[in-house]
Amino acid sequence: RRGDAVNATAEKFGYPGTLVAELEHWLVLARPAQPTLGSLVLVHKGEATRLGALPAAASTELGVACDRIERALASAFAHDKVNYLALMMVDPDVHFHVLPRYAGEREFAGGRFADERWPGPPDVTHALALDDAQRAALVDHLRAHFARAR
Repeated sequence: RRGDAVNATAEKFGYPGTLVAELEHWLVLARPAQPTLGSLVLVHKGEATRLGALPAAASTELGVACDRIERALASAFAHDKVNYLALMMVDPDVHFHVLPRYAGEREFAGGRFADERWPGPPDVTHALALDDAQRAALVDHLRAHFARAR
């Protein structure tokens, strides 16, 4: 953290409103634009702008974060696969786009959602059509499943 503030990448992805879980070195955020249902952003809290520059403790905790993410997403939506993308082209702080992938449709909060690119590479420029109520329900749903995935 930079003082009491989080980095600009976390803020861009809606922190604190999108916060799903917080670990010592990482924030798990619901991705505002959802390429697939339950998409997340895993943001390092520090100032590293390269994966190789992560402190050892953050690197170690990355495995813990990924395990919790995968267990929570399995519980929340029964994903078929999880893709992690470390692009860092526009937002320089170390972060991963975490995209659960689905061979079939999922129902959530009154909507039906398909992974249009399955089984090919995900399209992070695509966003599912979720209304504000569905977005809020999604954050709450993910928080509940993360709380159980300790």
